[in-house]
Amino acid sequence: MARRTGPGTALVRLRQVRVSWAIVAALVILLASALAVQGMLRVVGEGLTRRGGAVISVPVPGRAQSSAGRAQAAADPVYASPAAGATGTIALPPVPLAFARLSANNGSVVAARPFSTVAATAVDRGRALECLTAAIYYEAASEPDDGQRAVAQVILNRARHPAFPATVCGVVYQGSERRSCQFSFACDGAMARVPSPSGWARAARVAAAALGGYVFAPVGLATHYHTYAVTPAWNRTLVMTDAVGAHFFHRWKGFWGTAGAFVQRYVGHEPVPGPHHMVDPMIPTPIVAASQAIVAPAPTSGVTAPIPTATPTRAPAADRKITPATDMQPRHANSGDAIAPPPSVAAPKPNLPESQVLDRWKDSGKPLR
Repeated sequence: MARRTGPGTALVRLRQVRVSWAIVAALVILLASALAVQGMLRVVGEGLTRRGGAVISVPVPGRAQSSAGRAQAAADPVYASPAAGATGTIALPPVPLAFARLSANNGSVVAARPFSTVAATAVDRGRALECLTAAIYYEAASEPDDGQRAVAQVILNRARHPAFPATVCGVVYQGSERRSCQFSFACDGAMARVPSPSGWARAARVAAAALGGYVFAPVGLATHYHTYAVTPAWNRTLVMTDAVGAHFFHRWKGFWGTAGAFVQRYVGHEPVPGPHHMVDPMIPTPIVAASQAIVAPAPTSGVTAPIPTATPTRAPAADRKITPATDMQPRHANSGDAIAPPPSVAAPKPNLPESQVLDRWKDSGKPLR
């Protein structure tokens, strides 16, 4: 027998259908709004990226300057020196013409190519391993394994970027000759601490793997990092690729942050591991023009002066001219004599602490007779 539906039941069903269609319409409107906002953000982000690709300086915020001072600062950019736990940054070279009109990547993280030491000698490989181990230890000794791998990846990324030295040791100790180190541990005295043997061995394993071709892909093409405890001025002009452990990792915007920029080939020629010799900026090296250079005259004959091989001997007393006493003036007769006997100077007592050796052991070590 068919079930009858009254007017009240039909009205309830009609209301349920209307509510369902209203929910669907609201969801469609929300989805369209989200897509529109995403499109606007993408347009704004691409515009900022294009402008960011042309920015190569990171001025340090400071006091208000005059118009002349601001113009000079724009001409000669000053970069923030790295704080503890942060790398430094430098000026970028001009973008090659072949890549000037290419758009930047879409913000995705691109893994770096494996590092190769095939073209380096055994000495270069040993020096690179020592420098990379030191950087990993003093920068990330308390970090997990991935944190140390990320720091190693940044250093090797720099070694293949044309804005940095082409050697691992050159990257690690860059700027140490002027106390403006790219890695803070090379200037802040951290290397005076004796490293832990187990911690050094752990850092060495990570360094050896990275030099052997291991790639830590999560940080991508990052060339900078800093800890969460500091906020350097340059991080606002870079793109963050990842956060590993206590560090945030960044790459450059525009062409210099793409894989096409990392074209520097590693061929070794590693300097001696350790900070570079200091260069005094207050004593500039004199530049002598060619017209002002002093050139020794060329010898007129083929005979050169003999080089003395022994100390010249004094002439005998008979051949020396001595002024007779009768020809000497009285006021000069006693010249050369001491006016007063020299005072007796006692030998200085050694400023040594009081001995803690017992009396019965004071003569120990003397030979027996």
